Amino acid sequence: MMRADFSPLGASTPGNTVHGAEAVVESPQNRYRALFISDLHLGTPGCQADALLAFIKAHPSDYLYLVGDIVDGWQLRRRWYWPGLHNDVVQKLLRRARKGCRVVFIAGNHDEFARGFVGHQFGGIAVQEDAVHTTADGKSMWVTHGDQFDGVIQCAKWLAYLGDNLYEFTLRLNRHLNSWRARLGLPYWSLSAYLKHRVKKAMMYVADFEKAVAHEAWRRGHDGVVCGHIHRAEIRDIDGVLYCNDGDWVESCSALIEHHDGRLELRHWTALGSQQEAAASSC
Repeated sequence: MMRADFSPLGASTPGNTVHGAEAVVESPQNRYRALFISDLHLGTPGCQADALLAFIKAHPSDYLYLVGDIVDGWQLRRRWYWPGLHNDVVQKLLRRARKGCRVVFIAGNHDEFARGFVGHQFGGIAVQEDAVHTTADGKSMWVTHGDQFDGVIQCAKWLAYLGDNLYEFTLRLNRHLNSWRARLGLPYWSLSAYLKHRVKKAMMYVADFEKAVAHEAWRRGHDGVVCGHIHRAEIRDIDGVLYCNDGDWVESCSALIEHHDGRLELRHWTALGSQQEAAASSC
């Protein structure tokens, strides 16, 4: 297993970043020790790249972990989709690496092509199979996308492809639905998240996934795990293991951040990328 073993970096030179119509000052007060994001799904219409760019600008960090499914190779093989905003995201990540942020890319199932480049660096971004991040207060966190604990991915990949197509259809329907809701002045609402919570088997699948990932982190001797894959942001204790899922940038627009005292927190961003909302769960 490859480890991300970096020494802490100092604070960056103070400056301004633009967040919507507001200027966000990059000072020690709004700089973070680590940022974990996954499931961007660049290359699909569902990727909320504008919100992601605003979030990254407002959250400078010493470490940045890209925890899989950054680029959606499955969708790109079926239909090419790559607008300018998706280029902007890639350029922003490369710029972070050039400015001294330690950026680690861990491939997921949708960008599994990158697993052939484990051990290499591209533009200062290290490609790794997984990583171990030690928080400021000494917690050992195993960082992995998590698809290896998905029985559908491992045993019936054709079913995963079918599910991916159905998921993409749900997202298209969701975009039309929320366009209508926006015209009525109603807030964003996720149809796919609603269906996941309503379907008992889907909830059992999520629970099984979470327990399997947490147990593997315990088996490897870590205090916790940071993963993605299931598009469900959460921080909770599972049998003594700190389970952290950083969510996604298709539906929830969420990330996991580490403060300089080692505290981990889920942070959500509004669909328009214009307002920050701190999640209630943190550790």
